[in-house]
Amino acid sequence: MIENKNQPKTDLGQLGEFGLIEHLTKHFELEQESTLKGIGDDAAVLSFNDDKVVVSTDLLVEGVHFDLSYMPLKHLGYKAVVVNLSDICAMNAVPTQITVSIAVSNRFPLEAIEELYEGIALACKYYKVDLVGGDTTSSQKGLIISVTAIGKAKEEELVYRSGAGETDLLVVTGDIGSAYMGLQILEREKQVFLVNPNSQPDLEIYDYIIERQLKPEARVDIKKLLEDLEVTPTSMIDVSDGVSSEIMHLCTQSKVGCNLYEDKLPLDPQFMNTCEEFNIDSTTMAINGGEDYELLFTIKMEDFEKIKGNPNLSIIGHMTQESEGVHLITRANTKIPLKARGWNALQDEEQE
Repeated sequence: MIENKNQPKTDLGQLGEFGLIEHLTKHFELEQESTLKGIGDDAAVLSFNDDKVVVSTDLLVEGVHFDLSYMPLKHLGYKAVVVNLSDICAMNAVPTQITVSIAVSNRFPLEAIEELYEGIALACKYYKVDLVGGDTTSSQKGLIISVTAIGKAKEEELVYRSGAGETDLLVVTGDIGSAYMGLQILEREKQVFLVNPNSQPDLEIYDYIIERQLKPEARVDIKKLLEDLEVTPTSMIDVSDGVSSEIMHLCTQSKVGCNLYEDKLPLDPQFMNTCEEFNIDSTTMAINGGEDYELLFTIKMEDFEKIKGNPNLSIIGHMTQESEGVHLITRANTKIPLKARGWNALQDEEQE
């Protein structure tokens, strides 16, 4: 189907700030009992009774965090919500509300922003979270999205980065590295397109890893899964910057060391095949690639039997004394010091 390039475009200036907000948010319905007042006043009003409230904010900047040449605006809206909900999940809490603020340049018509908000609405509906506020302003160039996520948990349910013990097991959900390799495919196809704009890429064989990059999911299911297994994590973090970086965070905050086992890493076959195609080491990509939004956590050694064999969880290592440091144990049983080579937004920005 050939895209109609002459679709009508509405200048954002026609609506004004409040008109734009009202236009974009009028179809959002409230789902949470804790939302007493959503959009439409000077502030949202939330009531959580006896629960503790957790809050997390993320900023997504065009050209740094996303590339609109291959990231559809609808996917971007969805992903912007997911990456914040993932932070709430990493506290072992339940996400309940979000606020969304955007800074947008005049190269974006209303229809483009509607598409972005379609993705935001889809995520809100899927995860049953309420959009309760935000802001819109103009930008000199490009698009900037800021999402704040709010969640709740009982005090005894909350899990921090600082609770890991020296003999705890290290567990990760799902598989790792796929989102990063999906990004490599998209970047490669972008370069091909720049040389030959008529080329039509066949991306079917990469569908899983591309979806992991363009439409990740937050692991809201893990809190209940662990409760059903009667397992309480001792520390937790989400995998946004790469497993190696996240392990470093847990070790630093908990004052422990760690042994990570190469042969225990959960890797998808499509990820493995793509690493082979690019002639790059799958272990390096798996532990240093970011944006998986899986959960990395520690549990007590005695809980091993409860999670053993669970298809959602992989035991990939164990914590040690802080003095032992952080190591990768290779398939050849060699001990290599682990370095955090994960994605660093500030560092990348400075290098650009």
